[in-house]
Amino acid sequence: MTFRNGLDSLLRPEDSILVLIDHQPYQLANLNSHEPQMVVNNTVALAKTAKAFKVPTILTSVIADRGGYLFRQLTEVFPGQEVIDRTLINTWQDKNVVDAVKATGRKQLIIAGLWTEVCVAMPTIQALGEGWDVTVVTDASGGTSTEAHEIAVQRMISAGANMMTWMAVAAEWQRDWARTDTAGDMAEILIQHAGGSGVAFMWEQQLLNTPVPSLG
Repeated sequence: MTFRNGLDSLLRPEDSILVLIDHQPYQLANLNSHEPQMVVNNTVALAKTAKAFKVPTILTSVIADRGGYLFRQLTEVFPGQEVIDRTLINTWQDKNVVDAVKATGRKQLIIAGLWTEVCVAMPTIQALGEGWDVTVVTDASGGTSTEAHEIAVQRMISAGANMMTWMAVAAEWQRDWARTDTAGDMAEILIQHAGGSGVAFMWEQQLLNTPVPSLG
C-alpha cells in the first residue's frame, strides 16, 4: 500500500473531481448507520463546497424511475446539470460516468454515496485498482447498518482509500484563509451546514460588530 504522507498528498481543488452516487429516496429509506437528515445536510454541504472551489461534480443515480430522483436539495446546487442514470450497481463500470471523470483530467477522485457497503465500496475499490487516488467522504455516505458502513470503511482503507469528512475536505481545499476568493463562500456554507460551528461563527461576527460600551 502507498501511504498518503506529506503536503502533496493533501487534496487540492484544482486536482479534485467529486462523484456523488445514489443520494436517492430508496437508499435513504433504509439508511441506518447515520441520522438521515445529517447525511442530506452533509452531502449538500459537500456539493456547495465543491461548487465554491470550482471542483467538477458528477451526479449519478441508479434506476431513478424506481429508486427516486436525487434529493432536490442536491440537484438545486447544480441547476440544469444532467444526472447520469445507471443500471449498473458499480458506478465505476458505467462508461458515461468514467468518461465524464476522465474528461476533467483530474486525478484526485472524491466519492460519497448511498449505500457505503455497495455503491461507494465497489467503485472505490475498482478505481484504486486502476491507480486512482481515491478519497471517500464518510459523513456524506451511509449504510444499511452501522456495521455495514464501518466494515465497508475498513475494507476501503485496506484497499488504499483515504477517508475524510466533508468539513475536512473543505478545510483541505481552503488551506489558507488568505484565499479570499473562496473564504466568503466557505463562511456561508459553515453558517448553513456546520451546526454549532456555524452558530459560533455568527456569534463571533456579532461580537466583532458590537460597539464597545462607553465608560463615561
